[in-house]
Amino acid sequence: MNYPLFQVDAFTDKPFKGNPAAVCLLPHAVEDAWMQSLACEMNLSETAFLHPEKGGYRLRWFTPLTEVDLCGHATLASAHVLWEHKVLSADKTAVFLTRSGMLYAKKKGDWIELEFPSTPPQPCPVPAGLESALGVQAMYCGWNETDFLIEIKSLETLKQLTPDLELLRTIETRGVIVTCPSNSKEFNFYSRFFAPRVGIDEDPVTGSAHCCLAPYWSEKLGINNLSGYQSSSRGGFVRMENHPDKVILGGQAVTIFSGKTTS
Repeated sequence: MNYPLFQVDAFTDKPFKGNPAAVCLLPHAVEDAWMQSLACEMNLSETAFLHPEKGGYRLRWFTPLTEVDLCGHATLASAHVLWEHKVLSADKTAVFLTRSGMLYAKKKGDWIELEFPSTPPQPCPVPAGLESALGVQAMYCGWNETDFLIEIKSLETLKQLTPDLELLRTIETRGVIVTCPSNSKEFNFYSRFFAPRVGIDEDPVTGSAHCCLAPYWSEKLGINNLSGYQSSSRGGFVRMENHPDKVILGGQAVTIFSGKTTS
């Protein structure tokens, strides 16, 4: 099984920044166990697998521990690979069939735009242990059926977060988005994302989290076009257009290396 394999830094225009994802191009469907093993071997937050299906591409995402329903940065990386290696011409829309429905990607110059479902948070009580796990006081807590969204007061507090990952792992959620307002003209908000229950202690840049962040900050700030910076150690930026039922995520990507699988 010698399949093309790529590593791509997503939501960045510079190597070794943004969020790295592996992308494996398949001619057809393969066994789930093999995909999970390769994702564990790559040991990145996400490994994407795609093969032609029904005029588009079946796309699946695996962390080192499990398959997930939605992943933004690995979708961005997958679209980047299709266009960069001329599997798909630059003027064609990439159509992905996924566990979250049909997803679309378009190339706009150096940028890639992803059409994702909007997942706005609904206000909820702070789960027991979450503030202790994060070491902060929540100004707002919301839930979108996948992740908790916590707003805190400042970028300084956000940068200094050192969560208790063992305690955070006990919270029943895919992940926790922590966000704060911006005091700069460059970005509208900042965020970080923690998901130790699915094998990702901290995700560098999380596209799916911005499907929750976009409607939240759009309503709060009264604007539909936003720019966010995920303030992890690698860092990365996401442009957003907020719509009633979808979010257009904009990002860039850089291929780091390519090769083939050997088993």
